[in-house]
Amino acid sequence: MTDTTTQESTSRPRGGRTVSKSTIEEVMELSRNLPLTRNVLKATVQDATPGQLGLLADLFRAENLSREQSKRLRLLKQANFPQAKELDGYDWSTTGFPDDWGRGNLLTLDFIEHAQDLVLYGDVGCGKTHLAIALGRQACRNNIPTMFSTAAALIMTLRKAKQDNRLDRELDRIGKNRLLIIDELGYLPIDIDGARLLFQIIADSYERRSIVFTSNLEFSRWGDVFGDGDMAAAVIDRIVHHGRIIRFHGESYRSTHSLMK
Repeated sequence: MTDTTTQESTSRPRGGRTVSKSTIEEVMELSRNLPLTRNVLKATVQDATPGQLGLLADLFRAENLSREQSKRLRLLKQANFPQAKELDGYDWSTTGFPDDWGRGNLLTLDFIEHAQDLVLYGDVGCGKTHLAIALGRQACRNNIPTMFSTAAALIMTLRKAKQDNRLDRELDRIGKNRLLIIDELGYLPIDIDGARLLFQIIADSYERRSIVFTSNLEFSRWGDVFGDGDMAAAVIDRIVHHGRIIRFHGESYRSTHSLMK
């Protein structure tokens, strides 16, 4: 393979496009995540010129970018977010963080990396669900598999799977996510069978994946949610071991901006 432009920083435009030059090492690194036989590729590019390597590098770079974008879109769709809430413009005025852990720690998403839990607790309409969704969407953009569900809908899904004798498959599906968002815990009553199913998800996630809960109930009332004080205590014990509470206090955003004055 020959090229008369090997001394130039870029090869001459072909079809109106300038191709950058590259090295064998860069081409091999860019091909790492692509379905290519690396030994064949490595042998093929040994005699390639920098311009020809640049063409391959540009191709692989574009392919990797396309795959990353497709994966992010797929993760966002699979997460099943009810709305497209984002962190940009979020009103933090109702949000209170622990003394040793603040907004900067939250936005890094390091809590997911360390399988830590969050409880977004406080007054209705102060942005708990908005923040949970926004964090989940950011996680998807960071290629972190995420699932969003209200507590009631999650229990309904698990109950249906159990009735259809596919509970293990459903638990496996849920377990593939690194972040679970369980919204509105305590807004609707849970019977004992539903509580046991929800407990199974929480216990299985302990030290393996992160859960973000939103709730307007303090821990002392979680026994009412689960219908069993011992089960609630076991859930709380797991959450507080590797978790933090973010407190919300203030007037409901929906009430403040309501058309019915």
